[in-house]
Amino acid sequence: MRLPGEFSARQTETMPASESVQGGTPPAIRSVRKRTDDYFFCCMALLILAIVFIGFAQSYYLAGMLRAHLPTVLIHVHGALMTCWILLFVAQVVLVSAKRIDWHMRLGVAGMVLAGVLVPVALATLIQSVRRRVAIAFGVDTLFAGDVLQLVSFSTLIIWGFCVRRDGAAHKRLMLLAMVPLLGPAVARWPFAFANSVLGIFLLCDAVPVLLILFDLWSFRKVRLVTACGVLLILATQVSSLPLAHTAFWHHVTVWVQSV
Repeated sequence: MRLPGEFSARQTETMPASESVQGGTPPAIRSVRKRTDDYFFCCMALLILAIVFIGFAQSYYLAGMLRAHLPTVLIHVHGALMTCWILLFVAQVVLVSAKRIDWHMRLGVAGMVLAGVLVPVALATLIQSVRRRVAIAFGVDTLFAGDVLQLVSFSTLIIWGFCVRRDGAAHKRLMLLAMVPLLGPAVARWPFAFANSVLGIFLLCDAVPVLLILFDLWSFRKVRLVTACGVLLILATQVSSLPLAHTAFWHHVTVWVQSV
């Protein structure tokens, strides 16, 4: 079993017909493409790491992590789990680039366990924040709806990525896209005015899918189907969050959560 950033050791990817030679891709081109993939996904992993660090630097990382003054123990647990997940993602990408597939596969087992723990803890942390009526510019209803949908998006992409783990090209794209729904809370804490709105947060998070689409267009001259489907899922959950948050049904759900 393998998880974030996994590549199949037997991975092959189809080139445009104009670049094929006798029905297959020349070894030199495959080698260049593999190196390019390694550079791109390593850079994306580091970009995600930077986004998260910038967002939580003052309140968590530079505040001493476990010594940071956070409202509850659960938030400390959530922060530690999320940090482990981000570091695991970076490590998995680096291991594949270093051709240590054996280590990558072993670490993937821990990744599956971590993902199974991360989602319920994140949901419990969100519910706790709603019950504390945390002050936020765009309202508790919007926070609750948006984060629930992002957890659904993350879970779907992770499960999908695991199911296609033997297809390296699809797997690594889904695992990269699965990181996008987790970036919202980090971006919302950036010390910049443009990150203080729902639209601004989504636009900044969507830089990752946009870069993946551009990479597909550059390397394959088309957007891969798995990339398109994954990006559409992310956009669907983002676009749905505000309409859902403004429904009477969701307001009643929020009030009920605050009252129990």
